Amino acid sequence: MTESQGNSEKMSKQKRERSLLAVSGAAALLVLAVNLGINAFNSHRKNRKNKDLQGSKVRVNLSASEILKLADRIITKSKEVHDAVASIPLDKVTYMNVISPLAELEAQQFPLVQSCVFPKMVTTSDDVHKASAEAERRIDTHLLACSKREDVYRVVKAFAARGEWVNAEAKNYTQALMRDFERNGLNLTLTKREEMQRVRIQIDELSLQYIQNLTEDSTFLLFAETELAGLPPEFLKSLDKVTDGKFKVTLKSHHVGAVLELCEVGTTRRMVAVAYGKRCGEVNLSILEDLVQLRHKFARLLGYSSYADCAVDLRMAKTPSKVFEFLEDISNSLTDSATMELSMLKDLKRKEEGDHPFGIEDLLYYVKKAEAQQFNVDFGALKQYFPVNLVLSGVFKIVQDLFGLRFEEMTDAEVWHSDVCVYSVFDLSSGELLGHFYLDMYKREGKYNHTCVVALQNGALSSNGSRQIPVVLMIAQLQKDVSGHPALLRFSEVVDLFHEFGHVVQHICNRASFARFSGLGFDQDFVEVPALVLENWCYESFTLKLISGFHQDITKPIKDEMCKAIKRWRCSFSALKMRQEILYSLFDQIIHSAENVDIVELFKHLHPRILLGLPMLEDVNPASRFPCSAIGHEAACYSRIWSEVFAADIFASKFHDSYLNQYVGMQFRNKVLAPGGAKEPIEVLTSFLGREPSTQAFIESKSQYRL
Repeated sequence: MTESQGNSEKMSKQKRERSLLAVSGAAALLVLAVNLGINAFNSHRKNRKNKDLQGSKVRVNLSASEILKLADRIITKSKEVHDAVASIPLDKVTYMNVISPLAELEAQQFPLVQSCVFPKMVTTSDDVHKASAEAERRIDTHLLACSKREDVYRVVKAFAARGEWVNAEAKNYTQALMRDFERNGLNLTLTKREEMQRVRIQIDELSLQYIQNLTEDSTFLLFAETELAGLPPEFLKSLDKVTDGKFKVTLKSHHVGAVLELCEVGTTRRMVAVAYGKRCGEVNLSILEDLVQLRHKFARLLGYSSYADCAVDLRMAKTPSKVFEFLEDISNSLTDSATMELSMLKDLKRKEEGDHPFGIEDLLYYVKKAEAQQFNVDFGALKQYFPVNLVLSGVFKIVQDLFGLRFEEMTDAEVWHSDVCVYSVFDLSSGELLGHFYLDMYKREGKYNHTCVVALQNGALSSNGSRQIPVVLMIAQLQKDVSGHPALLRFSEVVDLFHEFGHVVQHICNRASFARFSGLGFDQDFVEVPALVLENWCYESFTLKLISGFHQDITKPIKDEMCKAIKRWRCSFSALKMRQEILYSLFDQIIHSAENVDIVELFKHLHPRILLGLPMLEDVNPASRFPCSAIGHEAACYSRIWSEVFAADIFASKFHDSYLNQYVGMQFRNKVLAPGGAKEPIEVLTSFLGREPSTQAFIESKSQYRL
């Protein structure tokens, strides 16, 4: 996925608000993998009866014309409901004639909207892709107009002023509606509202220009083969050559990453790092400076003192001061471990290159070198132990056993491609249908080239008491079987699968009453926590043996020594790596918290302080190629660290000593997953942990395996 594609996708999503049996034991899992695995995951499912999924309003396989017609019907129906709500006299407003119709509309239309939008991610048809993109544009335009309807806002505000709440969740929903309207300036004067609109347009234009500059940058460097020593032959073959035989190394991330991680020549690493650091330098620095000032202006129009105040107010952290306190606490706690790690890397460089000073351009290379010396983990060879069918069977088993679920494959359901599997998910105890899950695993031409989970239908409780069940899609990028050999997964792909299955379980197990609180689009400080919790299973010996088996004899899982090495590898140099993340997060938070910050000088100040004296490369500034601050995560780059910290606390406190304890798993399902966005995240986590969440488990995990 390119930077511009990924960030454009985020913007669109923001505007729209996102048969296996439970058996026990390794031997049983092997039976499952052998007898059911290939049938469950690799069957082409011919002769489908195209049966509808019970309770699902999601429509698949719509033609281009059907997508556009459905989009128009969605818009027409939405306008009807908004007009009806707007017509209610202010002295006649009730929950049933104002809030309930808007909530019902949101719940009923979301799966139809997604039926129009998700085809562009999975279709092989150009016509369908174009129609899906056009439908998304039309719907987004309409929803933006709805969010600015002053007549609807007045009616909702009149109801909110009465304070006649049906329950706490209904109150939260009403307040969310009010917040959406007021964040679009409907509580401001017309002059201020128009100014907000002008500022917002400028912000969008500059953000996209920043990304476009990076995408279109064609800078490259030329190196002789000897200057690229250490890089694998297949990488060199992928590079273009010029007439004198030199290789062209672009400043795209896959080229830069390979050189900085593998090239044995220090001067080459430095040249590439400097060129990458200067990428789009002056132009993007200027754009980012303008963006920050415009964001502050936008926030002030809304009554905030800074853009960071505006952005963080809607998140679990609540205030920039809490973010700063959090980042400084984590950074300071990791100082000793990070210092030790950096000292080891400097020693390695001294042995290999003499007294040349250690620079930021040396980090990736010497981290990889140190890991190779410390851990006997050959990830190329490790891949042979992760056949896709066995891994997926293991993931299903773990989430079923842990969270009291049963996944049943629906072989007669309609899908958009023969590779796609569909599962109905039931509560293991009661047999209640909880939701449906589409799994689109394999790469193909035209398919969205990123692993992700997409909510297709959110759970909701209707006014008549019936429950709408969740429907979710997981898109993966696995390689299909070739010539009868089983597809093998890289370990990173195994981790990705666990992570995304965490989002699937999160969506399916949600029991919030309102669709808005049931999807994957609520508090962004919290939404990644369940997925990051599940990632931990990838590094435990119990799980690794459960999901692994040599591809020519799956009864032979990876050995105990390898399991231990993988766990130690996960923690290697993690303190130093985390402080790099903290550096960028602090930079992002500072520029969005204060006016007129000198971006160049700020980075020069932060870099050596956070990275233990390592200076910045001369005449570079990472802010010129830091898209997270330009679009998608502005004033929120800290959020990934925030989620990782609390996920570590949950795993260490509740799961570490009993990996498949269904009692704890059900507590997590009922107390953390079920409420969704209906409750404050801090309240949810405190209820589950029995105390307020802590950073201690995370800090200990980063210093536990010192080298």
